[in-house]
Amino acid sequence: MASTDTYLMPATLADALKLADEYGGNCRIIAGGTDVMPNRFQGNDTAPYLIDISRLNELRKLEKKDSSIVIGSLTTLEEVSNNAEILKYFPALAEAANSAATPVIRKSATLGGNLLCENRCIFYNQSEWWREAVGYCLKCNGDICIASGGNKRCFSKFVSDTAAALISMDAYAEIITHEGPSNLKLEDLYTGDGIQPRNIKAGTVIKAIHLPINNSSRTVFKKLRLRKSLDFTSLSTSVTLKSDSLLKIVLCGVDPGPVVLNKRADDNKDDIIATALKKSRIVDNDVFSRGYRREMIRVFLRRSFTELGILK
Repeated sequence: MASTDTYLMPATLADALKLADEYGGNCRIIAGGTDVMPNRFQGNDTAPYLIDISRLNELRKLEKKDSSIVIGSLTTLEEVSNNAEILKYFPALAEAANSAATPVIRKSATLGGNLLCENRCIFYNQSEWWREAVGYCLKCNGDICIASGGNKRCFSKFVSDTAAALISMDAYAEIITHEGPSNLKLEDLYTGDGIQPRNIKAGTVIKAIHLPINNSSRTVFKKLRLRKSLDFTSLSTSVTLKSDSLLKIVLCGVDPGPVVLNKRADDNKDDIIATALKKSRIVDNDVFSRGYRREMIRVFLRRSFTELGILK
């Protein structure tokens, strides 16, 4: 952190929102800091004001309320993966949370932080001197997307594992600014733009995630990564089969935003996979090749369909 940075720790949510409104795009809201701080050390995040909301206990609630599970945004990934209610009703979410990072990091990393983690690319998530040597890309004020070989659009990949599971389960986010609260379907939180990947203005806080309980729904989550710990996803898939035979399929790690498909369980599975491949804008910005990740979309979706009993 540069010596000119200002670190702020508000005692209430109202104070945090007031500060966020005052500093706007010049501030970064942090909690666990497991994504923000490495980006700052690499010079990829230079906001001069840090607003630490980790003391706001009102954002830590995790409870069953009526026919939903409400998860406060400051709930850690470890707490999500070990919670009895989540394990009972949404085991795939527990699996997704448990797949992120490492056991030590999951003790600090929050659900809200994982949903808002910055898009990644092997040409962007490097030290300042490395990026200067290879050439700056669109995401760090350059002229082209290096990963795609010169495209004028950024294809940094969206890497939240919990988002894949939550979106497939029809979760919505309760967000709040100084102007007041509102609700947003979780998939609508994302733009699909690699440079500005989130569809919320600066200073917005995710207060909680609401998950409707449907005892008849089943979800299968899968993740591709080089190692079974630490690494960000190269491909995450979450497939939910609902009680009305509708399928909701979400892919992360293969596009600047989550790839979402709404299909029927009796639809032709090859056609579903072809649509998923067409919607996934994969470029060579990962340790695995573009071709391998595309093939793994086929593999993961077929395995998911089989486990859900809709493909023999």
